[in-house]
Amino acid sequence: MVDSLQASLAVASSGLEAQSTRMRIVSENLANANSTGRTAGADPYQRKTVTFDAEMDRAAGGQLVKVKEVGVDATPYRVEYEPGHPAADKAGYVKLPNVNMMIEMADMREVNRSYEANLQVVKQVRSMVGMTIDLLRS
Repeated sequence: MVDSLQASLAVASSGLEAQSTRMRIVSENLANANSTGRTAGADPYQRKTVTFDAEMDRAAGGQLVKVKEVGVDATPYRVEYEPGHPAADKAGYVKLPNVNMMIEMADMREVNRSYEANLQVVKQVRSMVGMTIDLLRS
């Protein structure tokens, strides 16, 4: 039984780590939502994405989640007409990041819920291990 609890703890811990990475990427996207290129016509910040992968851990006896890749979103940049901006091209258009604040906020809420769920699993496993130890003592 303890081995199953340790496996549950390992799986939940991998979920916490994966969601922490995802939150870091969401925060980078939000922080750079208005970052433009340094020179006229230069490309601005490009939105990052996270891809997960299931990985069998024989020692833990379960499927762990791992960050497979931190990639970039290929959607086109937003373009706004601002002729006085330092990053404006010859026509006066400025390329802005392809970061959509609504999508990032939704991702942030989803990360939060997933993180809380994995954290709840860790708390439950700790409680069950504690109850098992108490049972063995008496």
